[in-house]
Amino acid sequence: MFLSQCAIRKAVVLVLSFVVAATTSLAAENHVVPTGELLKQIASAGQTRQTNLAKTHKFFSSEPAQRALRTAKIDGDKVERAVALLSDEELARLASRTDQAQADLVGGALTNQEITYIIIALATAVLILVIVAAR
Repeated sequence: MFLSQCAIRKAVVLVLSFVVAATTSLAAENHVVPTGELLKQIASAGQTRQTNLAKTHKFFSSEPAQRALRTAKIDGDKVERAVALLSDEELARLASRTDQAQADLVGGALTNQEITYIIIALATAVLILVIVAAR
């Protein structure tokens, strides 16, 4: 499911890039933002989103995260699907938090219980954000 959503997002970015490139001959010559710059921004935003999705996928698919999710009886697949529905800003914040939790985990700064609580909190936050956004 994760890979197909990534492929869809890449395809959307590619199509948008093509549409923008195809309309350059029709657009006026004096743009506030040059078309080339817009294409770079679109590609950059798409790449940033893919990077953040990969970070969160790696975190939630790790063994400690899977164990914590099972302990809390939270479906890891549901969390993965919900992560893909987050806005770019929400996803960036989540990726930042997962990076910090991963660093603390590797550095041994947290106990297993603390790691479990962090993972449960992050997964719950993802699900709540998606529920609120759906309303």
